[in-house]
Amino acid sequence: MKKNIVLGVTGSIAAYKAAEIASLLVKKGYCVQVIMTPAATQFITPLTMQAISQQPVHVDMFNNPKEWDIEHISLAQGADLVLVAPATANLIGLVAGGTAGNLLTTTIMATKAPVVFAPAMNTGMYENPIFQHWMSFLKGMGYIFIEPEEGRLACGAKGKGRLPAPEKVVAFVEHFFSHQKDLDGQHVLVTAGPTREPLDPVRFLSNYSSGKMGYALAQEARNRGAQVTLISGPTTLDTPEGVVVTEVETAEEMFNAVKAVFPLVDIVIKAAAVADFRPRQQVIDKIKKDRAVLVVELDRTDDILGYLGEHKSDQILVGFAAETGEVLKHAHEKLARKNLDLIVANDLTVEGAGFQVDTNVATIISKDRTPLILPKMTKKELACMVLDEIVKLVKVQKEAD
Repeated sequence: MKKNIVLGVTGSIAAYKAAEIASLLVKKGYCVQVIMTPAATQFITPLTMQAISQQPVHVDMFNNPKEWDIEHISLAQGADLVLVAPATANLIGLVAGGTAGNLLTTTIMATKAPVVFAPAMNTGMYENPIFQHWMSFLKGMGYIFIEPEEGRLACGAKGKGRLPAPEKVVAFVEHFFSHQKDLDGQHVLVTAGPTREPLDPVRFLSNYSSGKMGYALAQEARNRGAQVTLISGPTTLDTPEGVVVTEVETAEEMFNAVKAVFPLVDIVIKAAAVADFRPRQQVIDKIKKDRAVLVVELDRTDDILGYLGEHKSDQILVGFAAETGEVLKHAHEKLARKNLDLIVANDLTVEGAGFQVDTNVATIISKDRTPLILPKMTKKELACMVLDEIVKLVKVQKEAD
């Protein structure tokens, strides 16, 4: 059945890309209804969008209707997806504030369809704390964002804020429709972030993990219809929409939390960077730096992934291998040793991979398929790829049953 997409176009220099987005969507068989803000018409004409979409273009909320059909309500009710590309800071701020002052914002407020924003703006605007706050708020409310790209912007600045190429925006839409609810009925457990092992009241052993990979996996699993439990070490990230979160501090706390929920879940994705060692003794008082030498004895923490591999029944178990040498060799060994179904391996020495960044460079390895070598991509994109592979395993299980 043909999907109906409401394409919102706002007043950005990137509005010219909306014409190509509409063209590609129409060629792929989507019905595209275009809503333009008055500012958008200063960059590209409604006639252009009408010729491409082969549908009337909507601009003025107070046009006399040709039929008795309240425009913003009919557009909102008929949409399978609302895609705003480009989405300006102004439009996103209006929606976050609950303002419905033009046809596009009113339609977004009235629709029950998923809403996807593709931001396009100056780097300073994108990085502005107020805009970041509104974007985080909308994500928490279930709105979806396509990550802007870095590069040279129309204003001459270089940085993040550029609307991705139309092909990438359309690919995002295609992926969204093709993976809707393919994990419906599955309970997914995700671990994320670092753990902290106390040394004294003010110091601890930890690592550089930000939790971004695990949080992206949790949100993507939820978007696909899964019930998701996220067990997270300390991070500064917002809670993914619709996900149950258990916060922990130490490796022991994470181990106990995982063991408690493990029998209830169908899929485990262990993306947390759990500390391998903890101080043998936690000092009660702050250690003073007047000591000439400080020797700290360490003990191994519990092997959470090893425990899961030993005790799993028909659950799908996915691990991560962050290495600095012989990455694939170590990943294959870990896959077998821990009784995993999939492992995601990445080389921490490669630019754009690993901790504290928004991107990753990874290889997905399974027991019986050729390793899937992936280029540099955002952690959200990698989460989609990992979930794609998990869905394949779920289908194999269902066929076997």
